[in-house]
Amino acid sequence: MNNTSLVETNKLTQKQKIILYFFIYAFLGWILETIFCIVTLGVFNKRGFLYGPLCPIYGFGAIILIECLKTVKTNTIGKFFIGMIAFTAFEYIVSVVLEELFGLRWWDYTEQALNFQGRISLAYSIAWGIIGVIFVEKIHPFVKSKIERYIIFISRKNQVLILYSLVVVIIVDFILSVVKYIS
Repeated sequence: MNNTSLVETNKLTQKQKIILYFFIYAFLGWILETIFCIVTLGVFNKRGFLYGPLCPIYGFGAIILIECLKTVKTNTIGKFFIGMIAFTAFEYIVSVVLEELFGLRWWDYTEQALNFQGRISLAYSIAWGIIGVIFVEKIHPFVKSKIERYIIFISRKNQVLILYSLVVVIIVDFILSVVKYIS
């Protein structure tokens, strides 16, 4: 089998790429949250809703941004505003849903100036815009190129096995986490 047919045979479908990106960015978000906590609090503090080292809000946020910007051709300032608006709206919705379901707040910005219901704040909205630009201009292209470069070395069968194993693991983690918070 030549290199071109190996690449075509081992290519992920668009849906499978989205699943893989979700896991990568949920894990990177967990790392970001953990580092932020260590820097601001001086100690390790378990971050996120799940037991495992994933913050799904970052995985979903990354997918939202990838999908929002894949057909939009804009400059850095446009990407900033799209990222800022998309992440801020998503952060607000997730905050409301989590509080309604579990009666808990995973973050609270009431002490910050220009916040709305403590769920979102101007400072974090600006940070999300900056992170969004860095994400779409630097992080995602880097991750995407690495995946495309190395995925061909994993058989199609093993790719699917790995992806769906991760999905099963996160579903189990989600169920156990929900049980923990509603008990």
